[in-house]
Amino acid sequence: MENLIGRSWIPSKSGRTINIVNPATNEIIDTVPDSNTEDVNEAVNAARKGFQEWSKKSIYERGEILLKFNELVKENKNRLAKLLSDETGKPLKEALGEIGNVDIGVRAFVERAKHEYNYSIPAGQELGQENTMQITVQAPLGVVAAIIPFNFPSDLFCQKVPSALMMGNAVILKPSGHNPLTLCEYAKLLIEAGVSAGAINVINGPGAEAAQALASNPGVNLVSLTGSTIAGMETMAICSKNLTHTMLELGGNDAFILDKDGDVDLAVEETIWGRLYNTGQVCCASKRFLIQEEVKDEFINKLLTRIGKIKFGLPSDPNTEFGCLISEDAAKNVEEQVNATISSGAKLVCGGKRKGAFYAPTILDNVTKDMDVAKDMEIFGPVISIIPFKDINEAVEIANQSSFGLCGSIISRDINKAMKVANELECGGAIINGASFYRSFEMPFGGWKHSGIGNEGVLSTLKEMSRTKTIILKNILK
Repeated sequence: MENLIGRSWIPSKSGRTINIVNPATNEIIDTVPDSNTEDVNEAVNAARKGFQEWSKKSIYERGEILLKFNELVKENKNRLAKLLSDETGKPLKEALGEIGNVDIGVRAFVERAKHEYNYSIPAGQELGQENTMQITVQAPLGVVAAIIPFNFPSDLFCQKVPSALMMGNAVILKPSGHNPLTLCEYAKLLIEAGVSAGAINVINGPGAEAAQALASNPGVNLVSLTGSTIAGMETMAICSKNLTHTMLELGGNDAFILDKDGDVDLAVEETIWGRLYNTGQVCCASKRFLIQEEVKDEFINKLLTRIGKIKFGLPSDPNTEFGCLISEDAAKNVEEQVNATISSGAKLVCGGKRKGAFYAPTILDNVTKDMDVAKDMEIFGPVISIIPFKDINEAVEIANQSSFGLCGSIISRDINKAMKVANELECGGAIINGASFYRSFEMPFGGWKHSGIGNEGVLSTLKEMSRTKTIILKNILK
């Protein structure tokens, strides 16, 4: 696979490549260019040219092209899901679900864009404006850099790329260096569907140099990045030099609160979903499990039984429910974090074992609120860290002590208490009677504190992907 610049798939200027490896088998699937600043500059130039043609198309035309792309994805669903599973290590059934979400995301953004009406400020709304009307319009930004991480490449493509294209922008897609192949296939299908030359470009590579080059190029009008907090801070600092707009969805260490009056069986199922899905590699996964002392033992015992029913195996097996991490290095990092937490006094209940990129579901008990994992150590893997608490006020205090603020959750049968906790959690999303791993395409999704800036979602992204102009009809009624 190569870089897409304008209408051409070409190698990097340096000629260097990186291997794309199946993390479950260590098989080399393909190679992609190891791109540098020179490649990025060429992509920006192509995007600026492509923008001139694409932005002139009507919203209806753009929508029809994206709907055709959506149909092409559906026609190729099984092939794309296998590729996504192979390059990511996620179970095939999870990959099929993620590819299936394209139909939800694309249709939603197309329909929303068609109904993103302008505002009209009538004459006489304030003194001195009796004969003047004002009309707002949403104009495209220009070139949008979409920097996408490895964990949900298809879902995050759908959040960033269709919305940018619907508002008339050109896009430079920067996939993860771990698993870019599915997104490269999406770019091919966008071209087949009729997207203008240069309106979609792809820059491959490990990340740092290419991402920084995109952030520093004055020809880029918006950098939309989903990734780590460190990467987001670095990107924002670079973008500030050109006043380039940023949308940043960053790390999280979400708190999951189980009150003593909560449904323990529900909490167990939501833990399986909210922590072990995608092998725990989810920004808004529940990571700190605050369990009231009275129900802690029941919760752990039922959780152990439920984990024992999970079907393990190779991600390519349709029956597998739990795959591997994105790489062996990622699994080693989780292993180091677990060992450090145990050394600090936590008790290993189950798991704690690694084989290559595979890491077993792990429960750590007796985690105290002063440990790193109870604050800002984000473990990006299948680790359930249990922090006991005495009363709900203590739970909220522990939840809010983190510098992260992506999402949070509360399990309780007392709706008054649940609403109170949801309002007190310092985060962008609070889920009642569910894990924090919840993200619909419609909702505004974004973090507080060090978890990001801006909101993605059908309700909010189109405004982020455009700029407002006010046209004044001065004295039009005179």
